[in-house]
Amino acid sequence: MAGTLNKVMLIGNLGDDVKMHYFDDKNCIGRFPIATSESYVNKQTNERVTNTEWHNIVVRNKAAEICEKYLSKGDKIYIEGRIKTRKWTDDKGMERYSTEIQCDEFTFLTPKNDQQQSHKPSAANAKPQSQPTAPTDTMPEGDDDLPF
Repeated sequence: MAGTLNKVMLIGNLGDDVKMHYFDDKNCIGRFPIATSESYVNKQTNERVTNTEWHNIVVRNKAAEICEKYLSKGDKIYIEGRIKTRKWTDDKGMERYSTEIQCDEFTFLTPKNDQQQSHKPSAANAKPQSQPTAPTDTMPEGDDDLPF
């Protein structure tokens, strides 16, 4: 294979509210964990087993502000992004590593006032989805004056 791919798609529930960090140049990032779970039946014990994975999500700028405004702990969300590992030094001088999902797109899956929000960070504003309306000037079948 000639190229590589770093793409992640997750559907999970927020484990905490969005934590914001603002920078001097008016940029910001939001961080929050989401949990994804899988369940299966253990063939030896016949018990249902659930495994939960935690993922650290990072969103930037306008997308982070939207997440902070509309998301809260327990909400379900769809995330698209890429995996990134950061290296940092803790208070004791030890080098630490952290694996995060850098969010490119997201869709809120928990209804808020019967609306679902979808957002691509590159778009200026997310528009609520609207319901199509039926035309009001329809005539019943058979009442037209056509000869055929």
